[in-house]
Amino acid sequence: MARQVSQSTPTDWPDLPFSEWADTCATLQLWTQVVGKIRLAHAPMVNHWWQVPLYVTCRGLTTSPIPYGSNSFQIDFDFIDHSLIIETSKGEIETVTLGPRTVADFYTEVMARLHGLGLETRIWTMPVEIPDAIPFEHDNTHASYDREYVHRFWRILLQADRLFTQYRAGFIGKVTPVHFFWGSFDLAVTRFSGRLAPRLTSNSPNLGAWVMQEAYSHEVSSCGFWPGNGGFGKAAFYSYAYPEPQGFALAPTAPNATYYDQTLGQLILPYDAIRLAASPDDDLMQYMLSTYRAAAELGHWDRAALERSESEGGSVPLP
Repeated sequence: MARQVSQSTPTDWPDLPFSEWADTCATLQLWTQVVGKIRLAHAPMVNHWWQVPLYVTCRGLTTSPIPYGSNSFQIDFDFIDHSLIIETSKGEIETVTLGPRTVADFYTEVMARLHGLGLETRIWTMPVEIPDAIPFEHDNTHASYDREYVHRFWRILLQADRLFTQYRAGFIGKVTPVHFFWGSFDLAVTRFSGRLAPRLTSNSPNLGAWVMQEAYSHEVSSCGFWPGNGGFGKAAFYSYAYPEPQGFALAPTAPNATYYDQTLGQLILPYDAIRLAASPDDDLMQYMLSTYRAAAELGHWDRAALERSESEGGSVPLP
């Protein structure tokens, strides 16, 4: 049976000016780090830290099931009703209302709810990948929550997740799930060449070098979306290769709004270029395919062995 494919329209991509929700974004990132670290405390190690991200749902973000002895539990952010839901495989449910509150208060309540469910958990309370970070239990600075902008952010994640998944389907080599990394607060999907990469030497705040070395142990071409945090100041899609092949910055890409950011070392497509496009789906897919093509061709990947053509059931054509 043929799949039913429908295109999004610009109305599916809400405006997300970072200046309007910067404080909320900072608070929400820290809340997701609390939840992500709870998952990290219990989940078995998977290559490149694939056991730690969150995943987009039809209502927000989820940890997916977390093992706890012979049982499991799950923590969901609901960005429609604005609540945090903790569910166990025993049928127990705890709900925390999301609204303006400090990170310290959020951390304290979530950990208390886990304790009440018998889910004893200890986490390192220092936020990662954030400069000048404050331990969760002492952070009375970040306390903003604008429901409208959180909902808009999730709506964008929903669209991006759908298209990232479609893009992922065209690759039969090693490829990540589409996942939301709470450290950098971005949604990403990554393709691998299958070859080892040079040892990464860069550092991130409050993050051991060995963590990033595990994440980038093999050659990658990665695409993602972030809302403008980390000093960038505007929502954007990004694409990079590690190691970056010679000529990557000057490679032909689409759509025309794509440009190479020298500071980031990434090919950037401003979110507004997709939001205002006549065909957002087509433009975003062109961006992902063209930037991947730049990484794969310049990096001499074995594309014939790694990619799935439309005739073989792939969801996207080979460029």
